[in-house]
Amino acid sequence: MRENAKKFQTVIEKNTFYFYNPTFQERYESHINSLKETLLVLKNQVETQGLKKQHFEELLADKENGLRAILALTGFANESLKRLITVARAVDDKELSKLIHKDKWAETESEAEIKEWSDAKIATLLKSNVYFRKGLVNLFFEGATTAILARMLPLFELKKLSISKLRFEAPAMIDTLVRYKEKGSYSGQAENNPEHFIAEILKEEGITFEKGDLTELFKNEPIEKRTMDFIIPRKEAPKVIIESSFLVTTSSGQGDKSKTEGNIKKLISRYYRQAKFIGFVDGVGWYVRKKDLMRMVAAYDDVFTFHDEEVERFKEFLKTQLR
Repeated sequence: MRENAKKFQTVIEKNTFYFYNPTFQERYESHINSLKETLLVLKNQVETQGLKKQHFEELLADKENGLRAILALTGFANESLKRLITVARAVDDKELSKLIHKDKWAETESEAEIKEWSDAKIATLLKSNVYFRKGLVNLFFEGATTAILARMLPLFELKKLSISKLRFEAPAMIDTLVRYKEKGSYSGQAENNPEHFIAEILKEEGITFEKGDLTELFKNEPIEKRTMDFIIPRKEAPKVIIESSFLVTTSSGQGDKSKTEGNIKKLISRYYRQAKFIGFVDGVGWYVRKKDLMRMVAAYDDVFTFHDEEVERFKEFLKTQLR
C-alpha cells in the first residue's frame, strides 16, 4: 500500500481535470453535426419555398433525428413533449384532439392503462403513421393557440411553441438560446415550487405554520415518521397538516408514496385525533395513474389541486378549521 502523501500527490500531479472518452466524443460530435446540417437544410427549404407543414412532416418521416432537430429548433425538451403526448391521450378535449388527429393514431386505452410512451414507441409511430406526424407538426405550428394548452402549459414552455421559431427568425432563435440557458435556473426558482405557492397562501391569510417532524411522531415513531411540509399552527399542537405531491412524470414510486401516506394517516389519527391531514395532489403524473391516485387520496381527510377554484376552496377550508 502506498503512503497517503504519495496517493495525494498522484491525484494532484496526474489530474486530467476533465475526463472525456475520445471515441465517444467523436461519435457524439457526428450526432451534433447531423442535427445542425438537418436544420440548415430545413432552414434553406423555409427560406426558398416558404413555411410549409409539409417540410416538417417529411423531416419526421425521412430523418431518424427529425424530431430531435425540431425540438432543438424550438427548445422544447423531449421529456416535455412526452408529457404533452400523455396529456393529449388522457384528456378529452375536442379542439386538441382535432388538432393532433388523435382518432387516427391514439390507441383505445382505459384510464388505468395510460402510461407514458417510450422514445422507441414514439419513433415507431412517427415512421408508421402519417397522422401522428401531422399531429405533432400541428402542435408546433398551432399548439400555442389551443385553449387547453394555453391554460395548462407554463408560459415558459408555451412560448416555445412559436411559429416564428419554425421560420428561423433571429429573435426567435435568440429566445431559444436564452430559454436553453435559463432552464435550470427557471426550474430551481423557489417561486416556481408548489410548496412555495402554498406557503404564500398561508402567509396571505395570516396563518402561522411550521415544517418538519410532528413532536409525538418524533418521540414515539422515529422509524415510521416523516417530515411534514406544513404543520398549522405548530408541531406540538397541530390543527391542520399539509403534504404536497405535484408530479409531472409517472413512476412505480407513486405506489410506494401512496402507501407511505396511508401509514402516516394512521399515525396522525393515533396521536393527533383532532388534526386534519390534507393533501395537495396534482399533475399529469397522478392523472394517468388512477389506481395509485385512489390510494393516495384515501390517505387524506381532504384533497386539493392548484386549480383556481380549488385554491379558493382551500382558503375557505382553513377559515373553517382554524376558527
